[in-house]
Amino acid sequence: MNRSHFLAGAAAIIAAAAFPTLAAAQVQIGAIEILSGPAAAYGIAIKAGLDLALDEINQKGVLGGQKIVLTVEDSAGNKDQAINAARKLIGRDKVVLVIGPTLSNEMFAVGPVTNERKIPTVGTSTTAAGITEIGPYIWRTSLPEADVVPVTFKKAQSRGVKTIALMYANDDAFSKSGFDVMKAAAEKLGLKILTIETFGSKDTDFSAQITKIKGLKPDAIGISALVEPVSGVVLQARSLGIPKETLLLGGNGSNSPKLGEIAGAAADGMLVGSPWFIAKPDAMNTGFVTAFTAKYNKAPDQFAAQAYDTMKIVAQTIDRAGAADSEKINAVLGKIDFNGVMGPFKFTAGRDPASSDGVVVLEMRGGKFGIAQ
Repeated sequence: MNRSHFLAGAAAIIAAAAFPTLAAAQVQIGAIEILSGPAAAYGIAIKAGLDLALDEINQKGVLGGQKIVLTVEDSAGNKDQAINAARKLIGRDKVVLVIGPTLSNEMFAVGPVTNERKIPTVGTSTTAAGITEIGPYIWRTSLPEADVVPVTFKKAQSRGVKTIALMYANDDAFSKSGFDVMKAAAEKLGLKILTIETFGSKDTDFSAQITKIKGLKPDAIGISALVEPVSGVVLQARSLGIPKETLLLGGNGSNSPKLGEIAGAAADGMLVGSPWFIAKPDAMNTGFVTAFTAKYNKAPDQFAAQAYDTMKIVAQTIDRAGAADSEKINAVLGKIDFNGVMGPFKFTAGRDPASSDGVVVLEMRGGKFGIAQ
């Protein structure tokens, strides 16, 4: 073999050997989000926020230049599908961390699976009580309803609310947990609860409950459910004669642009607490809103903002862990001190967000949320 043939062969061997290294020089993470079905508005917004952050992160990479590869599975809001998605991400894609799933119901199903496999799992929109109690590998960047709803109710009280009726979807953990928080907040503030009415998350007729509430003449109605049924309740409440003077109060499920899109003018005046607002006047938030709007031709919502920050938190954690290793990542998550579009962020010892100081109360007007006065 002459020298040129030897060198060519050696180069080929080196190049071939390099391909597995290049393929391995990626950090595999997964996300489980609702991308189809009635609750897809949440998951689509979350995925958009994750993707935008990932574009920015991968310009530099992590761990000295490795790219993060995000595999997103659609749960369609189905607990069994969410569990199967988690198993695929862990077994097939070998992810070192999972973001999501979208709803608290899904996390109560998926959390035990990922926790048992020691895969850190970070919920960006799971606000029900008991989420992080699933196990030491379960985290969330979303403020629990218990931190947000009381702020909303206090604002309602400042507007003269003394009596309230409560409504909630009794067939999912998120809505039931939100109701529990609403009830506790009303009681703590000394509001008189006139009635508690339930419905199914797929119901379309709420006339019996609303007619009863109308006769009681409450100052406010608190509704705990996802945005689709909330919108239905709001539309029927106004069409059946609940006056505009009766305040409507929502939880985290109501904090979506779809409320305005579906309910229109009927939702005007509804109050919802939020840890983020699009018009927050700091440079980081303005940059995020501008970049998001340019990429997707629409404005971001709270769910996109939380997801954007979460992906940045995950990237920072991987860098500080020094390896794409689930155990090391989980150990570092609790030490993160991050500043993002949501504001300063740390985890508590219980793996929840550390502060609710940034909660603002939003009011729906003309199909859009603005800061309540």
